[in-house]
Amino acid sequence: MSQPNSISTQLVKHMTGWRRDFHRHPETAFEEHRTSARVAELLRSWGLEVTTGIGGTGVVATLTRGNTTASDKRCIGLRADMDALNITETNSFDYQSATPGKMHACGHDGHTTMLLGAACHLAQSGDFDGTVVFIFQPAEEHGKGA
Repeated sequence: MSQPNSISTQLVKHMTGWRRDFHRHPETAFEEHRTSARVAELLRSWGLEVTTGIGGTGVVATLTRGNTTASDKRCIGLRADMDALNITETNSFDYQSATPGKMHACGHDGHTTMLLGAACHLAQSGDFDGTVVFIFQPAEEHGKGA
């Protein structure tokens, strides 16, 4: 079995930027329009097949590599949540929430970023055989999301 490739310093820098951007622009349940548009844009730029509007504002993308056949069907799903909470942020980070009364106090900005990082890395390194489905779920905090 081959060793996994380490992620690049450049990808880490991109991920830091994505998370800070998502943190600065929190969107609550079923309002994740900006977030889902950015997620879909990034996924498409890496060559993934992207479907938007899942459960309202959700995004699903697939990446297939190797020799997987219809009868083989090796597939795994990876999921992250995208929504924020109705909480006023009181810290003073330069990337603090720019949306009054909303913030990513739940870490979903990080979850979204980590899944994007995995998608980017796998799309670029691609040393696997099968399909990965990346699921970006809206409205997880209210239990009514996709």
